[in-house]
Amino acid sequence: MVPIEQLKANVEQVLGERVVSSSEALGELTLVVSGADYLDVAGALRDDPSLRFETLIDLCGLDYAGYGGGSHDGPRFAVVSHLLSITHNWRLRLRAFCADDDFPVISSLTDLWPAANWFEREAFDLFGIVFEGHADLRRILTDYGFVGHPFRKDFPVSGHVEMRYDPEQRRVVYQPLTIAPRENVPRVIREDGYGGGR
Repeated sequence: MVPIEQLKANVEQVLGERVVSSSEALGELTLVVSGADYLDVAGALRDDPSLRFETLIDLCGLDYAGYGGGSHDGPRFAVVSHLLSITHNWRLRLRAFCADDDFPVISSLTDLWPAANWFEREAFDLFGIVFEGHADLRRILTDYGFVGHPFRKDFPVSGHVEMRYDPEQRRVVYQPLTIAPRENVPRVIREDGYGGGR
């Protein structure tokens, strides 16, 4: 049996109805599960001898606002975990959507794979996804005083505030954004004799 076919058969046998959908691309399998089943499914993927995904390679957040030109009809935020089975030499993506768009919450995978720690902190910082059960969920890339989550599709490109050093106060201060939005239109300037022609 082809390895990807064996993986599909094992996943179907172990996870059954907990898999909402699956797809294959570039020789890798992607599973979509509900947010409620996310932790349980991840545990089965790690512990079942026919699967044995011992390693979490990466975890990232996704914002589906406006996805497919607005054709996405479902929850806005998702988490994707990239798993590796060293035992079977398989890779798999596990996607789960957060139930609430206003306050996205999903289970933490840090008890299963400690490597999820900083990845989950990054997804929290950039997308505002809260990982329930994470022992130290705080910002990792932006400043502690930062307002908002910069990878959300509705976050303004220029941000809300700017930070600068104030020599009079001798400290860093935040102030309202002073960058005026403008539209850059490139100018084309041709010199005489450009390209050899006259």
